[in-house]
Amino acid sequence: MKRTITWVSLALLRSGGGWYGKAAREILGSFCDVSLKDISFSSFRYRVFTYVKPLLIVLNLVLLWFKKAQDVWIYDDIVSALVPFWAKGRKMLVIYHIDPSVWPAWQRIVYQALRKYIYWNIRNVDGVITISKYWQDHFLDRGFKNVYKIYCPFVMEDFTLDEEEVLQFKKKFRLGDKPIIYLGNCQKEKGVMEAYEALKDLDLHLVTSGEPMVQLPALNLNLSRREYLCLLKASVVALTMSKFKEGWCITAHEAMLLQTPVIGSGLGGMRELLEGGNQVVCEDFRLLREKVEYFLRNPDARNAAGKMGYEYAKNFSLERFENAWVRLIKNHLDKQ
Repeated sequence: MKRTITWVSLALLRSGGGWYGKAAREILGSFCDVSLKDISFSSFRYRVFTYVKPLLIVLNLVLLWFKKAQDVWIYDDIVSALVPFWAKGRKMLVIYHIDPSVWPAWQRIVYQALRKYIYWNIRNVDGVITISKYWQDHFLDRGFKNVYKIYCPFVMEDFTLDEEEVLQFKKKFRLGDKPIIYLGNCQKEKGVMEAYEALKDLDLHLVTSGEPMVQLPALNLNLSRREYLCLLKASVVALTMSKFKEGWCITAHEAMLLQTPVIGSGLGGMRELLEGGNQVVCEDFRLLREKVEYFLRNPDARNAAGKMGYEYAKNFSLERFENAWVRLIKNHLDKQ
């Protein structure tokens, strides 16, 4: 009889955390019965639900106490630690990143009030999984013992784009006449507003992607997955100037796999990625224009940075991810 795992997800399904969890569940499903309990309430879009959602999340976490026992419960997001981990079975907690600085003010106040309790509660899980050394050290430095690092997976075949495909993308969106700078996902927290202000006087195509969460004069494209990769490939530089502590930075990693140089803030786990691939860390928006202009003027430096980024980024394979997750969960199942 297969062992049972329930993955309790607070990560939005279209976010990096949602993607990471989906990949892990597919792997664990090869030897366990894996079910998903999605309590992210990601379909709640109206402003009033900003206050209702946390209450619904807490209620759903409490209701798990009365569910059938599982061999392993896997929770993601630190918000899971608002409720004691009393569900029957071994408990694991996946932490992508922790940075309340970008939360609404009332959530920051609640988090700071409960912070000591949250970290005390996390000590009751059987293991904490992080996706970068930065966040692994965050817990190790606070005296946690069972802290595991499992990096994000990437399927190399997804990043094979020929020149003709990229050329057709540029023609479709009329981007062939000037260099393209990718500013990032169109969110305030991603630093796109400051990046635009730093570069707006240059003769460039400044492009954001995804659902626009902030109004910006830059061109925003809501693209398919393949078109998004074409945008990264077509860009002279990809910017990942996040203003919060990233867990890793999937956008930066994807750009590196496409041999596009990256300039990023390096906050949180992103620094490990950028420094590992010899990309550019820019901690000050006032220096961003200078660093972008350097790559615009120096195609040799741009090509060298692209190649170095690729050589590092290609090591984060799906096989590596699979081996780490299978080894971790089987070891914990063997202890029961």
